[in-house]
Amino acid sequence: MPASKNKAPTALGALLSLLDLEQLEVNLFRGSTQQSGMIRVYGGHVLAQSLVAAQRTVSEPRQMHSLHAYFLLAGDPKIPIIYEVERVRDGGSFTTRRVKAVQHGQAIFVMSISFHKEEASFDHQAEMPKVPGPDNLPTDLELRTKLAAKLPENLRSYLLRDRPIEMRLVEVERYMKRGPAKPMQHVWFRAAGKLPDDNQVHQCVLAYASDFTLLDTALIAHGKLMFDTDIQLASLDHALWIHRPFRADEWLLYAQDSPSASGARGFSRGSVYRQDGTLVASAVQEGLMRQRQTAFEVK
Repeated sequence: MPASKNKAPTALGALLSLLDLEQLEVNLFRGSTQQSGMIRVYGGHVLAQSLVAAQRTVSEPRQMHSLHAYFLLAGDPKIPIIYEVERVRDGGSFTTRRVKAVQHGQAIFVMSISFHKEEASFDHQAEMPKVPGPDNLPTDLELRTKLAAKLPENLRSYLLRDRPIEMRLVEVERYMKRGPAKPMQHVWFRAAGKLPDDNQVHQCVLAYASDFTLLDTALIAHGKLMFDTDIQLASLDHALWIHRPFRADEWLLYAQDSPSASGARGFSRGSVYRQDGTLVASAVQEGLMRQRQTAFEVK
């Protein structure tokens, strides 16, 4: 998926470049990281690159239908990530791959991915929640600008930088008023520009975006935000299922809820719908959700 022909904005072009892995050997790939100033690599970054590595080893016309991943160690944004692909099985209908991401000689992430040939059979789906459409909501830049005024300088610059994914939040009030609420939220999102006509690219962009707000949903029940300095958040595992075709450069609704948080772990799940109401994907995630005894200092 070469990024050189992409005419998208800079942030999206940078994302597509990240997804253009270098092949080192038959089942070995190297992915670049973003020099973003963050202390660890964003989970969706490793998720999407691992999916690309697996896709590169599947020759038949099959699409990813599920992935299951574990985040083992924080990724180092200063060095590339090596992806080792194990060709577990090539069956008549399904293809299975296992990917291990390595830095500093240690596994930081492992993921199993299943690909399926196209088949027609039974079909049903859950109904999309009735929420305002993206055109009736403030842009994410407008919301981030309001939030940035209340944050330290380094977090302010992080919030205001260009993003490859455009998001519009339905429940904007949780960012303006602090207090416990029902742990659910609805987020419209799409790539911030035109993507290539390649289903694999759209699946990778969805995988990248699916990690953004999912764990954050568990914080709503406690009146907390992911930027609060008295909490520690980290993705522990992540699963994603693709049900139907979609384009990640068209608006998608991410309906999320959190049925449980306990033992310093929060559990969240999400359903992704096209704007016409078609359910295209489902995701679940458990993450570390630890309250610090004292707030850390932001430098």
